[in-house]
Amino acid sequence: MQIYFDGKIPEQPHQYFVYGAGGTGKTSLLNLFKGKKFLFSFDMSTNVVRGREDTDVAVLEESDAPQVQQLVLQTIIQAVESKKYKVICLDNMSALQNLVLENIDGRSKDGRQNYQKLQLWFRQLGMYLRNSEVTVLATAHQIDNGGSLGNGRFSPDMNDKTFNAFTSMFDFVGRIYKKDGSRWIDCDPEQGNQGKNRIDDRTLIHAEDLLEVKEEKKVEEK
Repeated sequence: MQIYFDGKIPEQPHQYFVYGAGGTGKTSLLNLFKGKKFLFSFDMSTNVVRGREDTDVAVLEESDAPQVQQLVLQTIIQAVESKKYKVICLDNMSALQNLVLENIDGRSKDGRQNYQKLQLWFRQLGMYLRNSEVTVLATAHQIDNGGSLGNGRFSPDMNDKTFNAFTSMFDFVGRIYKKDGSRWIDCDPEQGNQGKNRIDDRTLIHAEDLLEVKEEKKVEEK
């Protein structure tokens, strides 16, 4: 346990979780970040970073599925400990969750225990990333729950408890979508969808402005 006295807590890099439909530009958000980046792709959607010398890419293959937990943790730890990267992107947590669950499923007669193991693994991953001193971007697909917009219609395509276990330490959760030719990210929890913004006071953001922190919140936190 680490104890900080008199509020002297070191500043940590931010962690972003963005979910949305296919084709909304989730992966391409990585190009907004500065510095050397590491992209871990769980669905092989790597075209948007092709040719970018500032980005290294790891692609999970079908043969990796039986040992996906070990491979993912080992690769992320190596990336962090190399001190080479400013940003780590985990692209398509929906796909990763399904692969991990496939490995865990059936190991216990009680299906609830399988989901508890799933949630624990993702919580441990989230905690490691929180303490990595590296900026993190994670993406996921969305589920359309029906109903009307602004009434909790959309959610990440993940088990709710697994999603909460993973993102509890994240600074930002938002849904990306396209409207009138522009890309927007909604992080307003009052809209009913999954969303939060601990970085500043914005609730609806142009995707291209995701990293432009509002000065008012920065002043409040000093």
